[in-house]
Amino acid sequence: MKQIVLVLALFSTSLSFAQEGKNAEQEKIIEEYLTNCASKYNYNIQMSERQTCLDEGLKIDSTIAYLWQQKAMPYFKVRKYEVGMEFLNKAVQYNPERWQPYRGFMKCIFSKAYKDAIVDLEDCKKKFGNGYVMDHTYDFYIAVSYLQLNEYQKAETILQKYVDEIYRDRQQLEHHTAYFYLGIAKYELKKFDEAIAVFDKALKIYPNFSDVKFYKGVCLSLLSKKEEAAELFKEAKQDFKLGYKLNEDNVIYELYPYQLQGYFVGL
Repeated sequence: MKQIVLVLALFSTSLSFAQEGKNAEQEKIIEEYLTNCASKYNYNIQMSERQTCLDEGLKIDSTIAYLWQQKAMPYFKVRKYEVGMEFLNKAVQYNPERWQPYRGFMKCIFSKAYKDAIVDLEDCKKKFGNGYVMDHTYDFYIAVSYLQLNEYQKAETILQKYVDEIYRDRQQLEHHTAYFYLGIAKYELKKFDEAIAVFDKALKIYPNFSDVKFYKGVCLSLLSKKEEAAELFKEAKQDFKLGYKLNEDNVIYELYPYQLQGYFVGL
C-alpha cells in the first residue's frame, strides 16, 4: 500500500487539544477568538490577523494555555522557532502536563535544540511518567536527540528498551520508525549485522520503507556485500520516487534526523 503522509496535524484546531478551557467561560473565549476568529486566517499570508484574534482572547484571560500554544504553532511552521518558543513557554506555564511534553517534541524535531529537548523530556518523565507525545514515548525523542548529539550508545540503549516494551505490550503495534532509529544507532556503532537485523524488522512492517532500504544497503556495502547492497540501493531509489518514505506526521513540516533525501539516492 502506497505511503500516505498523515496530516493529523498536531497543529490543527480540530484536534482534541482544542477544548482545553478549564471552565465554561474559557471554552467560550476559545470558541470566539480561536474557532470563530483566528481559524479564518491562513498564517502563511495573514499571520498578524490570526495573532490579533488570539491576543484579544488572551486580554480577557491570559491563563488559557491552548491560546498560547496556538500563537506558537504557526511560527514553528514557518521556522521562526525562537518567536514560537516564547509563546509555547507560556502554554507550558499554564498547563505543564499537556504542553511540556509537546515542547520537548518541538525542541527535538522542529527547533533542533537537542540538549534542551532531553532536559525537558527527562523532567516530564519525573513529573508525569514516560507518556506519549506525537505517537511515541518521551524516551523515543530523548533517544533521537542523543543520536543527533553523537551519543549513539545512549540512543541504542533507550531505543532497544522502547521497542522491547512495544513488543511486550500486545495492545500496541510494533513501530517501523522505532526500528528505523534503533537500526541507525547500531549502524553508527558499527554493529552492521545487528543493524541489518533491526532494519529487517522495520521492513516486515513497512516493506517499501526507502529510508530503511538505503541504510541497510549501506551496512551491506560496509560488510563487502556489494551486489546485495546495489540491489537495495536500486529498490530504495524506486520506492523513494513512489513516495514510500519516512511517514511520521510532521515530515510535511520538518526534515527528521537521518531522513532520506533525493541526493542520497541520486535523484
